[in-house]
Amino acid sequence: MRANAKTPRRRRARALSLFLALCLALLAGCAARAGAAGPSGESAGPGSDPACPEETTILCRIADGAEGGSLLLAAQGGEGELLYRLTVGEDIELTLDGEPAAPTALQDGMLVNIAFGGEVLESYPAQLTEVSALHALTDGQDDRCGLALQIFEDLWAEDSGLNSGPEDSPDGGLAYFGIEIDPALLPEPAERAAAAWRFAELHGVQPLTGSWQQLADEGYIDAEALYWEDGLFFSLTPTEGSAQREDALFFTAEKWRSGLGAIFFTDCAAARDAAGRWQYETGGFAIA
Repeated sequence: MRANAKTPRRRRARALSLFLALCLALLAGCAARAGAAGPSGESAGPGSDPACPEETTILCRIADGAEGGSLLLAAQGGEGELLYRLTVGEDIELTLDGEPAAPTALQDGMLVNIAFGGEVLESYPAQLTEVSALHALTDGQDDRCGLALQIFEDLWAEDSGLNSGPEDSPDGGLAYFGIEIDPALLPEPAERAAAAWRFAELHGVQPLTGSWQQLADEGYIDAEALYWEDGLFFSLTPTEGSAQREDALFFTAEKWRSGLGAIFFTDCAAARDAAGRWQYETGGFAIA
């Protein structure tokens, strides 16, 4: 059971969709991205500024969607929480480790260099236009997003009575998922954002990132009653005293609705195979 906290303050939206303004700001300037928004609000392609290159290449990881060809991409290398959507079509040159490949060769967790020369559409996740090539790499393949999604889905399936929304909700469902993933388990901020976004998207709710205390301070969680009326809080935290490795992770997973409505997977261990796929086992199970 979580300790009591101070009275919630006025809500301030933390939804990932509201990070769009920040993301678009990061897109400004040719040095950062092609296709920044101009003063009129319309996006300008890289050719609109003579100083801009005609084509830009960005490095991302496939967070989800490789099997169906509709990719959710997480930016790499300190680009913040930038996410992109890209559908791989016949008009895009595709290589795998430098050799021509079909879209079916792509796998979640792969790193990809994406070459594009058009605009960045102002959506979240953002959309790249005039994509000319996608160069995938097997080196560095690591599907930690897939691991997080699997754990969250397993938590969701446990004690389904916690998953119902308030009685007066229009569709009887929840409105929010609060999600916190410790950076020790998933270091790239965009990959943490991708796991949160995709999990919430699959269940038709709004994702909120941050700690339990942050969401309580912002008024989403009733800290005095220890209850979240229209949301669920999910977290992945390292096992105390454990040393995380490139091929092994040790953690606790939690789903929380109230002080008397929570479940925990404890003493969990996950192992990565040579292809970057993860499998995990739960050492214990607890309820509150």
